[in-house]
Amino acid sequence: MQHFSQLYPSKMGLFLDLYHLTMAFGFWKTGIYNKRSVFHLFYRSNPFNHPYSIAAGLELALEALESFRFSYEDVAYLAQIKGNDDKPLFDEGFLNYLQRLELDLEIAAIPEGTIVFPNEPLMRVEGSLLHAQIVESVLLNVINFSTLIATKASRMVQATKGEPVLEFGLRRAQGLDGALTASRAAYIGGCHATSNVMAGKICGIPVKGTHAHSWVLSFDEELTSFYEYAKAMPGNCIFLVDTFDTIEGVKKAIEVGHWLRKQGHEMIGVRLDSGDLVALSKQARILLDEAGFPKATIVGSDSLDEYKIQQLKKEGCKISVWGIGTNLVTAKDQSALGGVYKLAALENELGAWDYKIKLSENPIKISNPGILSVRRFFDQKGIPIGDQIYDPDIGDEFSTHFPGRENHLSFDDFHTQEELLKPIFSKGKRIYPPLPLSQIRKHSLEQQDLFSSFFKKNYPVGLETGLFQLKDSLIHEHSPI
Repeated sequence: MQHFSQLYPSKMGLFLDLYHLTMAFGFWKTGIYNKRSVFHLFYRSNPFNHPYSIAAGLELALEALESFRFSYEDVAYLAQIKGNDDKPLFDEGFLNYLQRLELDLEIAAIPEGTIVFPNEPLMRVEGSLLHAQIVESVLLNVINFSTLIATKASRMVQATKGEPVLEFGLRRAQGLDGALTASRAAYIGGCHATSNVMAGKICGIPVKGTHAHSWVLSFDEELTSFYEYAKAMPGNCIFLVDTFDTIEGVKKAIEVGHWLRKQGHEMIGVRLDSGDLVALSKQARILLDEAGFPKATIVGSDSLDEYKIQQLKKEGCKISVWGIGTNLVTAKDQSALGGVYKLAALENELGAWDYKIKLSENPIKISNPGILSVRRFFDQKGIPIGDQIYDPDIGDEFSTHFPGRENHLSFDDFHTQEELLKPIFSKGKRIYPPLPLSQIRKHSLEQQDLFSSFFKKNYPVGLETGLFQLKDSLIHEHSPI
């Protein structure tokens, strides 16, 4: 299913920051643009203080890569950009090169819906220096936001303890594409449906929705509004009952529910959007049950997030379907994942790899060198016991070290292992088959269940011994005395 192509031009070359073009021009002018290079896309810490993240956005990244070309109009625009000296920023030869550019990259990535951890490469990009560098912005854009929202959604789904979560965030999302991407990522994270009809069409997500307060206010009486809605939509009746007096609204919904039943239809339920959701939901549940509607659903909304849901359930709230908007699609508590894209290896004049490391006074910002892979170890019951970041050309031991700590851990007693990075893109073409979003969501939920035992303790992720030693030597080599 194509997502980008339904919203954007067929060529996506301009979806980058200007500094990628200035560096590309520099690579081209100096003649090093064709040097083989390896970059890794990763993040440094889990969002929301969550014990893990859920990888998402890969399909969008693949579509962007397939469309990464510069049109004639794109190049004409770039020719008009001037530098501080008021002269063209790029020369004609470079612009001609861009217009002919076709990505020739080898990319491996962790599939969407997989549980991931800080510093693990979600994506490894290998290719000419110019090609690998120029795709940084578009990859970070789609992977960062999708992973952030999928992780936030998983927190909310876990808070409801299996009760359905409906994503209602379209009106508060960060722009048109932000809304579509958020709906898709929220579904991967575990949401059951969305109110976003375009997301339903493009992504194949189930869509849900009833009516707003304006429907009730469009009629002289609340009861009349419910009857008219029931006549118009007899198979979709969830009545919003808090426009005036919530309990009176529930009673009127029950009256219309009895009328619906006589017509051969069943009221689905009521929605609470304000007030004391615990007390109101308890009263509503009693009224519905006593009136013969024990299966009627109580839907709750009203600025919900995982913390509020947990508190409501602790207090015995009778809401059984949760509509969540703003706090989900805007990732309340953390506005961005903070994923980065770092050079880790560059071909030298002899055709061998020179390993690269980015240093910092902040240890968390020191990058990992090498051409990295990630493997996950499992015990005999199929439970994950730890992840190892490694480069098979540097070392292939199961002994794992943790930067900043003296201790290390051996995975010698593992039962099975899995390589997390899968080949997805080769010689400018995708080689990873598109998967139905429902299958990606299923994988995500299975992963969340698999890692449930690590919710309150740290899951071990470290560097293979040889890689740890290489990193340590490069730190000492490049650090000032």
